[in-house]
Amino acid sequence: MLQLLFALLSVELTVILTLSFANPIRKLMVKVLDLLKRGRGPLITKTVATTVFVVFGSTIYTILKIYKRSMDAGMVNPTEEVLMEHHLLEASLMGFSLFFGLMIDRQHYYIKEITSLRKNMEKAKKLSHNHEEPKTRDIEETEKKKVN
Repeated sequence: MLQLLFALLSVELTVILTLSFANPIRKLMVKVLDLLKRGRGPLITKTVATTVFVVFGSTIYTILKIYKRSMDAGMVNPTEEVLMEHHLLEASLMGFSLFFGLMIDRQHYYIKEITSLRKNMEKAKKLSHNHEEPKTRDIEETEKKKVN
């Protein structure tokens, strides 16, 4: 399970870094995320995230149970200490994985928002530039008439 969680974290971190910096792979990654968010993608993602969250909660409960047992006994059993550390590592990896998933979702949303705002700004600039050209032509023509 730990190898799977480490692999998942490295993939998520790679996606986050790819989305953070402008590069050619970023456009491809945004398109892939768009495809994942269509159809049944969100349902599958929510199901997997809920499952990981439930396992995360179970792991936290096990950690607390081992901790309480060691406090009641007054001394720490080495086997339980190893088990607790294993569960603690597992829980922290699952928590980081869920957090990185939320970061990827938000980054994708903001990138889509920024690109749409940039397109709208470019359209508005072109539109305002097209409206200003006739006015400047009229001003230039009236100045030429005054000079003549």
